[in-house]
Amino acid sequence: MHFTRALLNSNAARLTLYTRANCGLCDTAKLTVSKLQKRKAFDYAEVDIMVPEHKQWKDVYEFDVPVLHVQPPRSDKESELRKLFHRFSEAEVEKLVTEAER
Repeated sequence: MHFTRALLNSNAARLTLYTRANCGLCDTAKLTVSKLQKRKAFDYAEVDIMVPEHKQWKDVYEFDVPVLHVQPPRSDKESELRKLFHRFSEAEVEKLVTEAER
């Protein structure tokens, strides 16, 4: 897992992008998230599903990457997790982040 922030912000939404190498859609998704991160603070991690220790995510998302999980601060409840698949806009990500932080 790759964290882009050295210190996690406990009041910010948590975003996890499930990705893999040589994936054009994944590259576009990373760019979309990075554009938003310049304007809005959130904790961000990337998970390469092809890495052996992430096999559980490969089993779930092998044919669906990129997948973005958006979670509220300090919550691990599955019911509060929101997901975006394949192609998503900066506005869609921002909307979920804002909703997660409420």
